[in-house]
Amino acid sequence: MEKELAKYPISDKLKHQLLGRQSTNHEKFKENIGQPGYTAPDLTLVSDALLALALGKNVLLKGPTGAGKTRLAELLSFLFHQPMAAINCSVDLDAEALLGYKTLSYTKENQPEITFVPGPVEVAMRQGHFLYIDEINMAKAETLPILNGVLDYRRQVLNPFTGETVRAAQDFGVIAAINEGYIGTTPLNEALKNRFVVIEVPYLQGDALLQLLKEQSLLKDETLLKRFVTLSRDLLSKVKEGQIAEEGGSIRSLLDACDLASVIPPLRAIKRAIVDKLEDEREQTAVLDIAETLF
Repeated sequence: MEKELAKYPISDKLKHQLLGRQSTNHEKFKENIGQPGYTAPDLTLVSDALLALALGKNVLLKGPTGAGKTRLAELLSFLFHQPMAAINCSVDLDAEALLGYKTLSYTKENQPEITFVPGPVEVAMRQGHFLYIDEINMAKAETLPILNGVLDYRRQVLNPFTGETVRAAQDFGVIAAINEGYIGTTPLNEALKNRFVVIEVPYLQGDALLQLLKEQSLLKDETLLKRFVTLSRDLLSKVKEGQIAEEGGSIRSLLDACDLASVIPPLRAIKRAIVDKLEDEREQTAVLDIAETLF
């Protein structure tokens, strides 16, 4: 833990606070504590997120798909030694998915009874855990207002299924993530966005990306890894020019390609992991043209 914390420019006070949390007993939820594995393009990105959460702020991670937003959330959970309940937003997300639902169960005497199964929002609030809301801008506009009271100074929500007002325990915090401009997403309204401190999470490049690939990829040939770093740079250049969709520059896809390249030829690996995810034939051709100059 100390070794991981030493990477980031944070005050001794915050470092002492985080180290002191390691003794907190989360035996029942320990499998929900995240793990390190995020490599930051800018170390202040992590330190600012740590500071915001320590101050009781909600943190919104904003960046392209595959940039590492979920990994960053897991790192924050690890550094705070705090379990994290997760919600994956979609158009099907409703109040039951957030707050819980009633179901039929049976007593030891085999008598039927109605019981309530709490959802991730209620569990995180009552236990004082982190709540991670992935792709929050994928949720229906009528669903998100449920979270307003959770995200502001009240830190509470009225659960319509139980009639109880759930108040957050100490240490409860919210981390959300968005991919902007994707099909199915909608801009966050200002009332919701104003409840967050925003952290931009860009793609890794250069030496930082090379180090990530060395640590997380199955591919160990450094010459090939350096070529994949160059491939990523060239793909992101095309993304910025609007010639390739953003998913073409995904670091997650790049890692997949590197893993496959440890057992099959690199060009075939790139086709499986990157090219075939793109729907536009011109974009596929553009990626292959770049790859063929490198491999």
